[in-house]
Amino acid sequence: MRADAAPQRRVIDGRLDKIVATADEAVAGLRDGARLMVGGFGDVGVPMALLDAVLRMGARDLEVISNNAGSGHTGLAALLERGRVRRIVCSYPKTSGSTVFEDLYRAGRIELELVPQGTLAERIRAGGAGIGAFFTPTGAGTVFAQGKETRVIDGREQVLEHALKADMALVRCWRADRWGNLVYRKTARSFGAVMATAATVVAVEAAQIVPLGALDPETVVTPGVTVARVVEAP
Repeated sequence: MRADAAPQRRVIDGRLDKIVATADEAVAGLRDGARLMVGGFGDVGVPMALLDAVLRMGARDLEVISNNAGSGHTGLAALLERGRVRRIVCSYPKTSGSTVFEDLYRAGRIELELVPQGTLAERIRAGGAGIGAFFTPTGAGTVFAQGKETRVIDGREQVLEHALKADMALVRCWRADRWGNLVYRKTARSFGAVMATAATVVAVEAAQIVPLGALDPETVVTPGVTVARVVEAP
């Protein structure tokens, strides 16, 4: 794997603790050529502190899986601008302010796999659930189906789509505890919850870290069993 496959669990006074002090520590082990999932939708719920840490730590030749290709010159767009991303799998590469991706793509300096948004979410969910591939009618009869296996199921043409998994996922949440249980805030949840199931290492930035027992179990979307590291990033 291109990221640490077995993140070290810190045990303090006999207690499991996944909290790390810095974003740099949270993304440690990300290697050149890794497949990296980045949560968020547009500019909402994007793990900016973790993306900045990836910029600092120097991993190159990355394949990024994200809903969009960043905007402006920060976060994911900064990674692209520095030439650190070889390929991107996303639904909306051209959004408001995404000039960096457009320039790179027109110059032939980045590869793009365009995926319908619902299909992208399901491919990630399938990766986390251990499902290798699935059939969907989305994209049948269009350029999205070119080169892919198709079948007629229940009278509809459907396209075979393969699951997506990653070496590391970067996720932002609203609240977390030291066991790595996560609660998201409204639409900022976006792709974070499914990405947190589909990566070897899940690094999380939390707006707030709370004591054990402060999270209502009924509101926990991502259980700590899938999370490796959590850093507080208000």
